[in-house]
Amino acid sequence: MGARIIDGKAIAADLRGKIAAEVARLKSAHGLTPGIAVVLVGDNPASEVYVRSKSKAVAEAGMRAVDRKLAATTSEKDMLKLVAELNADPSVNGILVQLPLPQQIDTQKVIAAIDPAKDVDGFHPLNVGRLASGMTGLVPCTPLGCILLVKTVHSSLAGMEAVVIGRSNIVGKPVAQLLLAENATVTICHSRTRDLAAVCRRADLLIAAIGKPEFVRGDWVKPGATVIDVGINRVPGEGGKSRIVGDVAFAEAAKVAGAITLVPGGVGPMTIACLLLNTLTAARAQKSLPAPKL
Repeated sequence: MGARIIDGKAIAADLRGKIAAEVARLKSAHGLTPGIAVVLVGDNPASEVYVRSKSKAVAEAGMRAVDRKLAATTSEKDMLKLVAELNADPSVNGILVQLPLPQQIDTQKVIAAIDPAKDVDGFHPLNVGRLASGMTGLVPCTPLGCILLVKTVHSSLAGMEAVVIGRSNIVGKPVAQLLLAENATVTICHSRTRDLAAVCRRADLLIAAIGKPEFVRGDWVKPGATVIDVGINRVPGEGGKSRIVGDVAFAEAAKVAGAITLVPGGVGPMTIACLLLNTLTAARAQKSLPAPKL
């Protein structure tokens, strides 16, 4: 395997260390401890794991976590009431509602109810519009993490041909907007793309976020390309156990690529680190302080 491994775990740990140092300075200079409210509705096991890991990371960064656990039967009215309370709480700088929500709650209505200045997921329509318009706003964590990983390989993305596989609102569309902001030439691929493999072979930078295990084969990768694998898929393993794989056939792609992320241990750790970064950014903006320079 000739590809350089992009170690998301190590890169995220470095970023989290810088964030913790900045949080300490913020407390000392301005008496401000950034606070984030994480709202979990119901008992989805995967969501509970994510929330625990996020709350642990928040505490390690020296921030204040406000965990709100609601029953699966919570009404949309009560959910919106909680969001309004968190919007009005000056000690809460960021609000994250863990998805998915139960069927009786309109997810888009809840996202739209969050104060855009506290929308650390970057999903509010106003922040989405700001990103698309090239304006300053809070950006979705996973796409931001992808860009930061790419920048550990390439100091400039200007002129690079980037291909994004997947057009979701959570990853595909926002990462494409971030790549455009970095002056890359961007192609977004999806289920209707003709000759997807040929399109991928043009890419200097390939970002896979399609949710299909090992979908991208090694012969889809341009020799020397940088590959960012956003996928997290559970597939059957040996001895009846399951294992986690990405959207890229790693063993094949690593023989061709110039640099590639691991799954797990690639984009995942960066998502949580960027949540902390967004919370720090939001807290500073709410106090009319400049964005952190990390």
